[in-house]
Amino acid sequence: MHGNVRIVVLDGHTLNPGDNPWDPVARLGELVVYERTPPDEIVARAQGAAIVVTNKAPLTAAALERLPALRFITITATGYNIVDVAAARARRIPVANVPEYGTDSVAQHVFALLLELCVHVGMHADVVRAGEWARQPDFSFWKTPLIELAGLSMGIVGFGRIGRRVGALADAFGMRVIAAGGKRQGDAVRHPLTWMETAELFAAADVVSLHCPFTADNAGFVNHELLRRMKPTAFLINTARGGLVDERALAEALSAGRLAGAAVDVVSEEPIRADNPLLGARHCLITPHIAWATLAARQRLMTATARNIEAFLAGQPINVVNGV
Repeated sequence: MHGNVRIVVLDGHTLNPGDNPWDPVARLGELVVYERTPPDEIVARAQGAAIVVTNKAPLTAAALERLPALRFITITATGYNIVDVAAARARRIPVANVPEYGTDSVAQHVFALLLELCVHVGMHADVVRAGEWARQPDFSFWKTPLIELAGLSMGIVGFGRIGRRVGALADAFGMRVIAAGGKRQGDAVRHPLTWMETAELFAAADVVSLHCPFTADNAGFVNHELLRRMKPTAFLINTARGGLVDERALAEALSAGRLAGAAVDVVSEEPIRADNPLLGARHCLITPHIAWATLAARQRLMTATARNIEAFLAGQPINVVNGV
C-alpha cells in the first residue's frame, strides 16, 4: 500500500523484545528496525527515511538538519522531550506521540510499589523460604510494621489521565484523594476529591504520587523544601520522570528518617548510574522503568504507532505535539 515509504525505527528493542511484532507498522512501508542506536549513528541510520520512529534515541536540531528526506517523526511514548520539537516545527515536520496507552499499567505499578512499601511482600516471602517462619513459636510473625491504606490520603501531583486512574484506585482502597495540577475535570471524577496547591498537598498527604510531565520549569521541583513539608510517616512514589526529583535531597531525607519510604520507577539518568544517590538510600525501592511495559500496554503502543503513521500517510496526522 505504501511500499515505497522508508520507515526507520531507531530503538525498537524495548517495544518489541520478541513478543510484540512490528507487523502493523511493516505493512505501511519499507520498514527497517534497529534494536538500539547510539547517538553518533542516528543520522546515518535515519538517512533517506521519510518516517522515523524513536523512543529514547534523541533527534536534535543538528540531526534534523542532516535528514533532508524526513517528513514525519512518531515517538513510541507519551513524553516527547527526546525530539527537538521546535526545530521539527521550523522544518514543517509533524512530531506525534502516543498520549494514552499505559494508563492502566502505570496506575497498577503505582500500587505495586505502594503495597510493597506497606507490607513488604517480597521480603516476607523470602524469610519464609529461609526458614524463619518455621522457627517461630507463634502462628504469625512480621518483620516490619504493616500499613493499611484505607483512611490514608493519596496526594496526586498531575491529575491527567494516569493521575485520575491512580485516584480511582486509591478511592477503591478507601483512601482520601488529594490532587494538584492538571485540569479540574470534575465530570471525569466519580469519587471525593480535594484540590490543593502542590506545597499544601506535600504537607497533607500520606502518599505523594507524581504524574506530571517533565518540563524545564519543574525540573527537580521535589527538592529539600518540599520534602521537608512531608510527614515523617509519608511515602513518595515517582512513576513519571526521574528529573522531577532532586535525588540527592530525597536520599538525604530517607537516610535521615524524615520520610518513611520512597519508590521510584524512573531516575534522572537511565539506565541508572552506579553513583545514583538513591541506590544507597534507606527504605527506597527502585524498579527499572517498567511501569509502562506490560504486554497489553506495549501492544496498544504498537497499534497506536501504526495509526499515527497511517494518519500521516493519509494527509491527516494525529497526536501531533508541535503544532505542524
